[in-house]
Amino acid sequence: MDLASYISGFVDGEGCFCVSFQPSGRHRFGWEVRPSFSVSQNADRAELLHILKERWQCGSIRPDRSDNTIKFEVRKISDLVGKILPHFQAYPLASSKQADVTRFGRICWLMHREQHLTKEGFIEIVKTAMEMNPSGKRKYRERDILKSL
Repeated sequence: MDLASYISGFVDGEGCFCVSFQPSGRHRFGWEVRPSFSVSQNADRAELLHILKERWQCGSIRPDRSDNTIKFEVRKISDLVGKILPHFQAYPLASSKQADVTRFGRICWLMHREQHLTKEGFIEIVKTAMEMNPSGKRKYRERDILKSL
């Protein structure tokens, strides 16, 4: 079995590439930008989550109380850029979710280069993030974030 391709297929169905925003007085533009990659699975089938953690040597595994699953999650920018994104460049997803991987990668690279600390970079991150996960719910809208600048 080709484990790398299997991982991409599994993530295509059960994974999430997400960028959330949280108001914060500690951050330059009043917002914390939080990219995360996660994969969820029922607790009785969580073996692959442990394989992912071991394979990539990063992330954490925790219960997700919102849906009673177990979640493997990576939030550290250097791990996202250095470990997670290279996998999905080499083994892309087969569905339209790959477009979110591309956008997510752009955001992570901007943050890795500290462009989120510039107004132009921050605006690009917000606009790119709002194009992701069109069927998902967002707590804050693009215009609400940008009008606060």
